[in-house]
Amino acid sequence: MEVIADVRGTQLSLGVKLDAIALKSSDKKDYPTLIEIWEASVRATHDFLAEEDILALKPIILEQYFDAVHLKHAKDNAGNLLGFCGTDQDNIEMLFVLPEARGLGVGSFLAYDAIKQHGATKVDVNEQNRQAIGFYAHLGFRVIDRSSLDGQGKPYPLLHMALAGVEK
Repeated sequence: MEVIADVRGTQLSLGVKLDAIALKSSDKKDYPTLIEIWEASVRATHDFLAEEDILALKPIILEQYFDAVHLKHAKDNAGNLLGFCGTDQDNIEMLFVLPEARGLGVGSFLAYDAIKQHGATKVDVNEQNRQAIGFYAHLGFRVIDRSSLDGQGKPYPLLHMALAGVEK
């Protein structure tokens, strides 16, 4: 496990005093916790999604999407999973952080690892998710294109973003 952030003294609502964040590759035994993180994060940040969309996506994420990406998760010093990132080729396909761990640098460390260790230069973000757009813009991503439908053909437009200087 590689310690990547010193955040001594930060208090999580999990009741754990956070001293460091570590990244680790995920495997199937982590999936139940990762899907809980996904759902909590989606409910906190994707208020534009209908309940039936969340319920329909959950088994697809768990049974198909997790296996289709390289997954890494962030853990605190007590071993609690705080968030995760999935990459495929040069794309960040998913990045979700527990609501109570947002603002601690977990997402940034996961994104930086995806960029530096896995060569990620692109990400698709729901146009309605202004927080995610701002997050990726802060990391140096810029909108390069737009799709009117999401990957499931639903009317949730996607913004295709790339690191500044990266071509389509």
